[in-house]
Amino acid sequence: MTYWYEGPLAAFDTETTGVDVETDRIVSAALVVQDAPGVRPRVSRWLVNPGVPVPAGATEVHGLTDDHLQRNGRWPSPVMFEIAGLLAEQAAAGRPLVVMNAPFDLTLLDRELRRHRASALGHWVDATPLRVLDPRVLDKHLDRYRKGRRTLTDLCAHYGVTLADAHDAAADALAALEVVRALGRRFAARLERLSPAELHALQTTWHAAQARGLQAWFARSGTPETVDPSWPLRPELPAAAA
Repeated sequence: MTYWYEGPLAAFDTETTGVDVETDRIVSAALVVQDAPGVRPRVSRWLVNPGVPVPAGATEVHGLTDDHLQRNGRWPSPVMFEIAGLLAEQAAAGRPLVVMNAPFDLTLLDRELRRHRASALGHWVDATPLRVLDPRVLDKHLDRYRKGRRTLTDLCAHYGVTLADAHDAAADALAALEVVRALGRRFAARLERLSPAELHALQTTWHAAQARGLQAWFARSGTPETVDPSWPLRPELPAAAA
């Protein structure tokens, strides 16, 4: 019997102008599809001219400058159309979609679709919903007492996954996919009987609990930051709050 973590998986990642899902923009994205462990993945890449300046701090992270994006990037509208269409194909094919910190990347994509295509991400996957696997949520639930940070770089080091070019969307997507495979094998006794659809539903609960714990820690430390418990997509803000 082949368990889900040894079968076909897809992974999605973005690089952006910043960390605010309501106002920042996608500057690059990648979708990686792998039919089985060790099989050469199929990679789709997009480079986007976001139509807004790219802050220096963002360029320091991913290396994409205004000049490079203006010369080589495509306009957002057709790119978002293509990305949403390919994600819908993964859902229709029954391929789980790995997204590290899914509420960030998927919410940002949703806002870009609303901004440039006047349609939400949910419109594209209404017939067959996405089954998302978020290595951050899975790892925090399955190994909750482990100390230390849980960035993609940290998870790669912990699970023995090579991350050759951090903050390149395709490299990050492939690394996240490999982390999920490694995580599945390590916690096989707890995961192999669960389907991706069941795991998707469970992660909604797990992330909410993790968010409550982090919010409580912020409150104790006097940090005013608010943690959104929604997963894998944050609800749209009311127009007055956007």
